[in-house]
Amino acid sequence: MTKFDNLVQWFGDKTKVIIALSGGVDSALVAYAAFQKLGNSAIAVTADYKTLSKEELDTAKQICTEIGIRQIILDYDELQNEEFVKNNSDRCFHCRMELGDHLLSLAKELDVKFIVDGTNLDDLGDYRPGIEALKKNGIRSPLVETSFTKNEIRSTAKFVGLSIFDKPSNSCLASRIPWGQRVTSEKLIRIEFGETIVKQITNLKQVRVRDLDGIAKIEVEKDQLSVFEDKILDEISGKFKLIGFLSVQIDPEGYSPGKINVFTD
Repeated sequence: MTKFDNLVQWFGDKTKVIIALSGGVDSALVAYAAFQKLGNSAIAVTADYKTLSKEELDTAKQICTEIGIRQIILDYDELQNEEFVKNNSDRCFHCRMELGDHLLSLAKELDVKFIVDGTNLDDLGDYRPGIEALKKNGIRSPLVETSFTKNEIRSTAKFVGLSIFDKPSNSCLASRIPWGQRVTSEKLIRIEFGETIVKQITNLKQVRVRDLDGIAKIEVEKDQLSVFEDKILDEISGKFKLIGFLSVQIDPEGYSPGKINVFTD
């Protein structure tokens, strides 16, 4: 029996399941496996909580169409949550606690006893307070329980034909704002527009625009830094100023997750 077979069989004793589906490959594989076993008793739920980019929301919708699974969109505004907005180091905990509350309410409404997510073994090695919040709400992680690493998820997703098997990892737009600097609608909008601008001009897939009190710091993979020749950088800078950034920097160290998870004054 393959690892994927084990993942499918994990759902064997469940009658009805909600999958918290973002727009990434991890939760997509969980949704695919659940649908293989449970059919219409597997329901994908995507939270449109105002810090999810339109690109991620569109991808989540696309993957549900590919799988054939029913999708429900939870629509709420995290910017109404002061604990989230003040952006301390436990921001992700408050985000996931709020998500858990919404998922539990929906599960009660739909008479669903099991809620699952896309957390995998590699996630457990990072600082992820959001994972602890999900556990507190009783949300389970089939990829952890069946011992999937990120690489195994990607190879399995490719094997079963999911189009996003090689999609770069992403996180909510608020993760581009350093701890201690408040999360605002204005910042989220210019971050999202900024990343779209860079992707359109450079054709790069993995792009982060960090908002450091109005200064945009662009991160891409280190081996792709050469794309920012003077003409390209001038074009990006001009457009960034139009959407509200004061200036633009390119991070010479390249992209790495969670790089700005430090407090700034």
